[in-house]
Amino acid sequence: MSKKIRLHEFQSYLAARLAGTSTQTAAGLLGVQAGADYWLLDLADSGEIVPLTLLTAVPLTKPWFAGLANIRGNLYSVVDLAAFTGKEATPRNSSSRLLLIGTRHGSNAALLVNRMIGLRNVDALTPEPATDDAPAWAPELYADNEGRRWKKLKVRELLADENFMDIAA
Repeated sequence: MSKKIRLHEFQSYLAARLAGTSTQTAAGLLGVQAGADYWLLDLADSGEIVPLTLLTAVPLTKPWFAGLANIRGNLYSVVDLAAFTGKEATPRNSSSRLLLIGTRHGSNAALLVNRMIGLRNVDALTPEPATDDAPAWAPELYADNEGRRWKKLKVRELLADENFMDIAA
């Protein structure tokens, strides 16, 4: 038990240190893939990454609500990020991950994503003009030197979005 607490304290310490830097560095952004889309999250907001566990289906919910996950005795509501954005549902395989995003903001929410890409350096990305139909929780767009387009996910705004919180079918 004490090892788990120490690991959690270390992760919190690391996130706080990285968030405290005056400019975002390579360790300041986490890249994930959800469907065909690439997403960036501030590392301080990204939370813990866990392998996909058994999800318990919840009846009468929207198709993008993947279910409930028991992570170390705590229940997390899991949203399939690709399906939530109107894309094909995320395949559930060995590379799929759960990104626990809500803990810092007082919500046990997790995003189901295809895979973790890793840490990204904002200096290596080129800002692009945002589209008019971009949601408030994904207003920024970037391109990298490999031709990929990255959307920046703002966790606090996503958790406050009425559509995200309304899972009833």
